[in-house]
This record gives sequence, structure tokens and C-alpha cells, in this order.
Amino acid sequence: MPVPVPRQRAIPAVESGQAQAARTVGGPLKEEAHRDATAVNGTGATLTLLLIEDDPAGSPIVPDLLDSAGKPIRVRTARNLTEAERLLTDDVHCILLDLALSAPGGSDTDDELAVLRHVLQLAPRHAVLALTASGDAERGAEAVRVGAQDYLFRDELDGRLLSRAIRYAVERKRSDTAERRLAEGRLRAQENRRLERGLLPTPLLEGSQLRFAARYRPGRSRALLGGDFYDAVRTPDGTVHAMIGDVCGHGPDEAALGVELRIAWRALTLAGLCGDELLNTLQQVLEHERADEEIFATLCTVDIAPDGRRAGLCLAGHPAPLIARPGRPARLLPYDNNGPALGLLPGARWPRMQVELGAEWSLMLYTDGLIEGRVGEDGERLGQDGMVELIRRQLSEGLRGEELLRAAVHEVRELNGGELTDDVAVVLLDRAP
Repeated sequence: MPVPVPRQRAIPAVESGQAQAARTVGGPLKEEAHRDATAVNGTGATLTLLLIEDDPAGSPIVPDLLDSAGKPIRVRTARNLTEAERLLTDDVHCILLDLALSAPGGSDTDDELAVLRHVLQLAPRHAVLALTASGDAERGAEAVRVGAQDYLFRDELDGRLLSRAIRYAVERKRSDTAERRLAEGRLRAQENRRLERGLLPTPLLEGSQLRFAARYRPGRSRALLGGDFYDAVRTPDGTVHAMIGDVCGHGPDEAALGVELRIAWRALTLAGLCGDELLNTLQQVLEHERADEEIFATLCTVDIAPDGRRAGLCLAGHPAPLIARPGRPARLLPYDNNGPALGLLPGARWPRMQVELGAEWSLMLYTDGLIEGRVGEDGERLGQDGMVELIRRQLSEGLRGEELLRAAVHEVRELNGGELTDDVAVVLLDRAP
């Protein structure tokens, strides 16, 4: 049996109001909703209506539509849902559905709106107008509750009423789509923030005289967590252990691996491991958990004696910490015995260096995101020397603790000319008499 050829009619048009609506919904979301639900053709003036109605006699139920410019409107007519599915292309703005149309498949059903439900599933991004018999307002209202943008009475159609209803339906669908996507985006963002905040550490330093501050900025856009990680704990003997690390890359997989390494470090530290033994175990964790054999992580660990005057330092391919003491310029701690990054060399060793701190000091641990920003017109890296000079100047201005870290990260961003592309983590431990 040959497939019926759908009829297409061109009748005078009305203004669709597309340009004005495009200005009311801002940003990329507007463009997406506009493209998906109400895409217009290149002129921006032609509206396309898909009429779905079973009219064996071929008598038109859509009256002439006129606007002040007399521009044409494209009307596609489908006599069943099979034809409608074929004609439902991206340039269709609105569907005018006759609720008297037979239910899908021609099956008997008690659901008077079965055909509408089918069309809404078929065209979830298009505006839909329901067409019903005069006086059947209850059925029309139920159609709106189910998902149609509005309803019209079949025997009361005129050009002015229909053109206004089409414009309203298109704009309402666009607005509903934009609002729904905004709400979904907000919910996803809230869930991500709750998850990522839960993954950031809460230092366990109860009973310690040291002051702790940290600053964290992920390189990923709209993220709260990157591949950098840090932590600090105090063990029962009074020793304060702190660490900072960086998984190569700054995507979600690297962020997840960073969290695993941080949690493993805390558990191993509280279990009594430190130095080379701890780093060797962390390397095994990384090798088992990484998605690619080329993934590695740098790490800096310090264990500060209970009296606060000395510390053990281990570096696994990581920049050396900065120490500042009264009456002396801030400087980097020695890093001659820097071992390889975790995950690079099986059976590697990481020597533990003894460092004298003194009675009053500030110790800053950081990731390379802080020193790899660009400076000057030549775009050179800030580097460790530039960072040391920056911190010296800010210390001379009286900045300390969280205020110092905030100012340091802000100035590095300013020197870079905008957001840094890599994750940044900075930890500051202070001891004052």
C-alpha cells in the first residue's frame, strides 16, 4: 500500500516574535534552547507549523493568518503520527494537534489524551497546541496539565487567535525549556559542590600549638576539586604531619586519584608510617589505582617534632617548601635529596632530611601551579625565585596566615593576566612563641 504523501500549504504569515524572545534569555543556554525548541530559518521571520489532523475530505481547519508585512508561514500537514514523525524536523516551531485523532496504533484506550501523550514523547522540545471541540474546556485544560502549552476550540479558530496562540506557545515552551535546564544545571552544580567539599580535607590538629591555613584553586573550569591535594594530622606523640601533592593533569580522574592518595596518606600516617616507608606504600597505591601507567604524582611531606623546633622533610619530585623566620629573608628549604615522583621508578627511595626550624617560623608548602604562571610581556614563568620575592614582599607588608595565602594567589593570577590553567594548592603552618 503506498504511503500517503503529506500535504503542505503556504498561507500568509504572522510575526513570530523570535528576535525579541532571543534577547530575553541570555548566554549559551538561550542559544541551546532556541536551537533545540524554536530554531528559525536563515531569515529569522518564517514560522513553521506542523498540523496533525485526520481530515479525509482535505478541508483546511487552519484559517488564513495575516500580519502587517504579509509574510508567508509554512504549514505542514500530517494525517497520522507516522507522517508527523517524518515531518517533525528541527525547523518546526509549533505543533497543532487535533485531539480527535485516533490513538497510536488505532488501539482502543480509555485515555482521551493518549495521542497527546504520544506526541509529547515524540517531540519533547517542541511547543504543542491542543485542538478540541467547542465547549470541551475540561479536556483542553487537562491537555495543558499533561504538557501542552495551550488549547484551542476547533470551530472557533480565526487567524488572529491562532497566530497569537502560536506565538505564545513557542515563547512559553522556550521559557520553560530554559528554566528547566537552568534548574537542572543548578542542581548538578550544588551536588558537585557538596561532593567536592566533602572530599576536601579537614586537618586533624587538635592539641597542636601550630596555626594552619590553606588555599585551593582548581584549574578546571567550574570545579572545586583538582589533581592537587593536601592534608595535616597530629599523631598521639605530638608530632604534626603535613603534606601536599599534585597528580599530573587536572581532570576529574586526576582529582579522584588525588583524593585516594590523600586518604591513604592520612591512614598510613596515623598508623605510624613516615618517610621512605610511607612514600613507598603510597607509590603502590598509585600504581594500583591510576588509569594509565604514565600517570604520576609529586609529593612533599613534613613531620614536625612535638617541640616545633625541627622537622623531617621528604620530597618526591616536588618543589621544596618555603620557610620564613623573624629577622631573616624567606627562603626555600634544601632540596638536594629530592627523590623521584611517585609512579615513575619502581623500587625508588626517598631520603628524609632533617631541618632545623627554630623557635618562631612560618612554613609554606605549595604545588607548581603557584610558580608556573606567566609574568611580564615575554610570558616567562614566575618560577620559585619569583615566588620567593613575592612572599618576602608580602611578609614585609605584615601579611600572615590566610591573608598571606589569599594575597599570594591573587597576585600570581594578576601577574598571569587572568585565571591560572593549573591547579593551585598552598598550605601554611605557623609557630609563634
